[in-house]
Amino acid sequence: MRICDLANELMTTGKELLQLLQARGCTARSTQAKLTPELEQYLRDEIQRIYYSGGDKQVDAEAATPEAPAEAATPEAPAEADAPATDAPAADAAAEIPAAAEAEAPAEAEAPADAGEAPSEDTPAEPEGPRTLAIKGHIVVKDFADLLEVKPNVLITELMRLNIFASIGMKIEFKTAQKVAEKFGVALAHEKKAPPPPPPPKPEPKPEATGPDAADDLLPRPPVVTFMGHVDHGKTSLLDYIRKEHVAAAEDGGITQHIGAYQVEHDGRKITFLDTPGHEAFTAMRARGANLTDIAIIVIAADDGIMPQTKEAIQHAQAADVAMIVAINKCDMRTANTDRVKRQLQQMGLASEDWGGELICCNVSATAGEGMDHLLEMILLQTDILELKANPRRKATGYVIESRLEAGMGPTANLLVTNGTLQINDAIVTGCTWGRVKAMINDRGNKVRTAGPSSAVKVLGLTSVPEPGSEFHIYKNDREARQVAEDRAAAKRLESLSGPTEPRVPMTLDELLQEKTGSDKRTLNVIIKTDVLGSLEAIQGSLESIQSDKVDLDIIGTGAGNVSVNDVLLASASTAIILGFHVGKDSGSGAEAKRKGVDIRLYSIIYEMIDDVKNLMTGLLDPMLKEHINGTATIRQIFDMGKRGKVAGCMCEKGKITLKGRARVKRGDDIIYEGKIASLRRFQNEASEVREGQECGIVLDHFTHIAEGDTIESYEIEKIAQTL
Repeated sequence: MRICDLANELMTTGKELLQLLQARGCTARSTQAKLTPELEQYLRDEIQRIYYSGGDKQVDAEAATPEAPAEAATPEAPAEADAPATDAPAADAAAEIPAAAEAEAPAEAEAPADAGEAPSEDTPAEPEGPRTLAIKGHIVVKDFADLLEVKPNVLITELMRLNIFASIGMKIEFKTAQKVAEKFGVALAHEKKAPPPPPPPKPEPKPEATGPDAADDLLPRPPVVTFMGHVDHGKTSLLDYIRKEHVAAAEDGGITQHIGAYQVEHDGRKITFLDTPGHEAFTAMRARGANLTDIAIIVIAADDGIMPQTKEAIQHAQAADVAMIVAINKCDMRTANTDRVKRQLQQMGLASEDWGGELICCNVSATAGEGMDHLLEMILLQTDILELKANPRRKATGYVIESRLEAGMGPTANLLVTNGTLQINDAIVTGCTWGRVKAMINDRGNKVRTAGPSSAVKVLGLTSVPEPGSEFHIYKNDREARQVAEDRAAAKRLESLSGPTEPRVPMTLDELLQEKTGSDKRTLNVIIKTDVLGSLEAIQGSLESIQSDKVDLDIIGTGAGNVSVNDVLLASASTAIILGFHVGKDSGSGAEAKRKGVDIRLYSIIYEMIDDVKNLMTGLLDPMLKEHINGTATIRQIFDMGKRGKVAGCMCEKGKITLKGRARVKRGDDIIYEGKIASLRRFQNEASEVREGQECGIVLDHFTHIAEGDTIESYEIEKIAQTL
């Protein structure tokens, strides 16, 4: 007989039989090996001794040696007696198992009884709860017996009582094991899988340009000068004269609505200029321009003096802690008063140099060119005082001045390099946007291959439109740049989804009533598309600052670039209008908007857009109805005209009776009719109105139940437009 056949017969595993044979000194290594009759009888005896006669479960090599005859003699005697029985079928062997279990049951019951007598004199211990074991699911019978600390034959007996015939090496289900464990006072539970440890955070690649620069690598760099001030005070005109260009003439409405960056050369030295908008809507742009600059030039018109946006520009420059120079423009005009400007500056705590202070003031004229050389000399003097230096030999770092989505170019960004040198094919990351620099265009429209410190260039090759004011860095390759940008985008998205977790404050009864009454508020949904994100920021801030208790303004979508078909579909689904600033329409978007009934409005001047939005919000409100009484007339006599109805002969006693207005008939204090006047005559002629003290004939529209003494009141309903 082979080892595997004997294992099946004895309901055990071939591996266990091999262990018994190896403990005896046999060299069998496979379960397919044949057994001699002596080895077969030996294995039958050992299995009977281990599992059915209360022997030890573990078989040691020493147990099979002749040095322990006393231990071996005990199991051999019953083994000889049971030898004929082992030749019987497996069913007979299984039938003997309950008998062996019953024989062991009294012995097991006596043990706890005897054990209970000993501590009877002591204080009885409190009963403990059932022991709990955790298993994964299916479990082998032998392993389950070890967990329950019972003999395998006892466990097999309990399984047979449940009509489950399992060998010692078979697996049983969790529900079956649970039922058996309950009989032994053990509670089974599923072993919970420990959550996998979180993956270690990937170290974010560092930019190539890190660490301080050596003093030997620092070289003088051009200054970054920003023109700031009130709208229409001549900032762009001053810059036009310096650059010998005509930028202001090409701007819509004659006002600057973007941040422009230019570089000029004076006395062999370069100066980078930033031109910021002066309109009140562009506060964020002015603040960003002040933070990117070395020297701020506050432009003040000599005829206007300091205006609200001038004060704001001075505050931005002071908050950014940059050097200030005041350029008093329009000094060639007759109404110019430079002393008044200096007095206003004195009131703000800024004294000019000729008045004993430290503030540099230059009298200039953008149209005549007066004082321009002096202004540029002061800029270079301030540059020498500030000792501006940078390292052109390192990778570039800087800031995004402006960004937009241009047709034929894709996402573009105007960058200001603050340190290092920007080159073609650099892997750049700014905020959540990355890309490889494919082309660089300077302020003159020429393509360049490098951009040194304090240079302003337009960059092509980004994957999306970056946020204005964000800092950019150069990385080693595209893989690192993409990883950094994607990690930042994922973190930003997670932050936006989580949102603030502040507990909600309970509402009072008054607040609930106010919320209920305010539920009828109208809402104007808008989608804003601009050419650059800086303008989008300014427009969004201006529209959100419109205060109204009657109409809400909901900006459901924003973006840079032309109005697309997707914008039209979004506006159609949300009943919104599309506002475009310095953009056009993509092919097909106009036809789609006409088909969907979507209103697209394009603007080139920001204050026109803001005024139009206010008018649209006002148009959503229903007009207020106000009743205006024209006059009253008393019925003196009634003339029956047969089928033509009745004519009321009246005397106008107050005001006037008009044919276009409405009329009501009063009988005492009760109103018996409200409607129109079908006919109004004086004598035989038709009349449009009858004045006080005149007689007339009145025919009411589809009403004849009138009586003498009734009063006819003529009135008009006036519609008055509501305000925000």
